[in-house]
Amino acid sequence: METAHSAPRATARRGPPLDRARQAAPQVFERLRNAILALELPPGAPLSRTELATQFGVSSTPIRDALMRLEEEGLVDVFPQHATVVSRVDVGRAEQAHFLRQALELEIVRLLAEQHDQALVLRLDHIIALQQQFARGGDFESFIAADNDFHAQLYAAAGKQELWTLVRSRSGHIDRLRRLHLPSPGKAQNILRHHKLITRAIEAGDSDAAQQHLRKHLSGTLSELDKIRSHYPEYLTD
Repeated sequence: METAHSAPRATARRGPPLDRARQAAPQVFERLRNAILALELPPGAPLSRTELATQFGVSSTPIRDALMRLEEEGLVDVFPQHATVVSRVDVGRAEQAHFLRQALELEIVRLLAEQHDQALVLRLDHIIALQQQFARGGDFESFIAADNDFHAQLYAAAGKQELWTLVRSRSGHIDRLRRLHLPSPGKAQNILRHHKLITRAIEAGDSDAAQQHLRKHLSGTLSELDKIRSHYPEYLTD
């Protein structure tokens, strides 16, 4: 496991070859986005189009299209005729993404608490059990993937899958803040505790408690912003 404030890796893992039955640009986009969110490509990391084309075995066009999408999400900064670099974490954009997500999920957990969907509760409990395993093993990437699955299940159960897609497209900056914060002592356990409390409140049909626990859950990282900034000043911008 990483120490509480160790520097993230500076290079992206080389994954399996692209699926030639699918368009290349969306696959390149997803892989680069995942590497940026995991901080394998940290803020300030240069992205060479030539090197990326060689790495993925594609022409320059899918690389250009993928970088354009990443620029739209604010995850890369493109300097024409000069360079493309991974953007710094924009605190303002992170705060806006948090506001959007909290507004949506407060209403979602209220609806779910009124529905008494036991099948949903079982799915959430299963995800929590997986997260406990990942936390014990220090597998942060799998822990984060399971965390996203937990919340995706909430949106799906409420019939709001398209809103989850919207939230994910706006979450790049807040997700990187969470990735910086996750190795801190007790952070993963706090996430698990909140997931359990949210699930139990939904199971009990207690919408007020579900909203209360969700609000605390989502505010955890931003409440520690000063601490994160003090350890990674070069990664953040206002």
